[in-house]
Amino acid sequence: MPPTHDFIAVGVGPFNLGLACLTEPIAELDGLFLDEKPDFEWHGGMMLQETTLQTPFLADLVSLADPTSPFSFLNYLKEVGRLYSFYIRADWFPPRVEYNDYCRWAARKLDNVRFGTRVDRIDHDESEDVYLVHTTEVATGRTGTHRARRLVLGTGTPPHVPEPCRDLGGDAVHASRYLHNRDELVRKPSITIVGSGQSAAEIYRDLLGEIDQHGYTLNWITRSARFFPLEYTKLTLEMTSPEYVDYFHSLPERTRESLLSQQQNLYKGISAELVDEIFDLLYLKRVAGPCPTRLLTNTTVTGAEHDPVDGTYTLRLRQWEQQQDFSLETDGLVFATGYRYRVPEFLDPITHRISWDDSGRFDVGRGYCVDPTGDEIYVQNAELHTHGFVTPDLGMAAYRNSRIIRGMLGREYYPIERSIAFQEFAAPQDTEPARTEPAQEESAA
Repeated sequence: MPPTHDFIAVGVGPFNLGLACLTEPIAELDGLFLDEKPDFEWHGGMMLQETTLQTPFLADLVSLADPTSPFSFLNYLKEVGRLYSFYIRADWFPPRVEYNDYCRWAARKLDNVRFGTRVDRIDHDESEDVYLVHTTEVATGRTGTHRARRLVLGTGTPPHVPEPCRDLGGDAVHASRYLHNRDELVRKPSITIVGSGQSAAEIYRDLLGEIDQHGYTLNWITRSARFFPLEYTKLTLEMTSPEYVDYFHSLPERTRESLLSQQQNLYKGISAELVDEIFDLLYLKRVAGPCPTRLLTNTTVTGAEHDPVDGTYTLRLRQWEQQQDFSLETDGLVFATGYRYRVPEFLDPITHRISWDDSGRFDVGRGYCVDPTGDEIYVQNAELHTHGFVTPDLGMAAYRNSRIIRGMLGREYYPIERSIAFQEFAAPQDTEPARTEPAQEESAA
């Protein structure tokens, strides 16, 4: 019989990789990490050389939980011989390609991370109270079963395409595969980008830079009212704090949903530097002569068709402030429309062991558990609706992993911050509630 692990983590992105690094020195926790990919890859289709993280280097896999960890970004720089160069660079935000290399470096140091292993199904053995994780080795087809007392789900958020544009056919691509298809895109007479976040802006900047060289027409369409910059002021950053997560999690579901819709530019905006860089480049292009590019705001895609004969797309669009419909034809189409969580099918046999909300989503407890007992099935980056916009933030990953480790151990291994913000998000608890005076009737005199 195979050994029973304390936990099995499914999916090895930055969040579960951080958990692997933080549990590595803990003798009481025996974990196994499984991922279908052949090696670690983080947004490989968007590894544009000049792009950087939107979080500082301290938001690495471990430092905000354990700054002395050998898996820190600074230790990686020391080992690869770039620590002094990074110091002279004097920039808190590492290049994205460097962050990806750092994660690969960390993964290679761990002997309990298995890539090329697909999870097909998870059952629960009631007699022994263990989870049975059935897997297939992608390269060989060899199947196996692993046993664990707990699960940590970190399968990530798959690419999202708006409903009117699904199953279009042709060679339309999601931003997650942009670099894999870039050579074909730049040969087309026209290219249209749909979306308004950082990925859309990076792709637009990349294609705008070579518009003269290739001669295509370039369109950028967003339903947003403008190209919102990511809000990165310091008091706003205090909302990426344990206190704000506590506050957000305590709110009614309807209030949380309303807040998330108002907080788009807190986690989905474009870096201000990139917004300005795009404007400056547009200005230079216009100085040189007419530039065949259009930026369309307040514009929603309501439908789309693909012509298989000439390979073109027709987008049906609506300027939603004017309620005016129009259409646009394009040869190349890129959806920079983000990512949304999808419950993995391998959980089907154990759905009865998971708590669900009225919308069919995980009912995630404050400690990141989704099972009724609160100590068996943990999630990573699947709790946007319960824990708020900090969910996908790399800077909160070490905090979340510290909480998960505490939940599994029953004690605090890494010190967990509880109060870091100057501001208060909830009503003060140390004051008397305000009294409401009854309204006085007007005198009849």
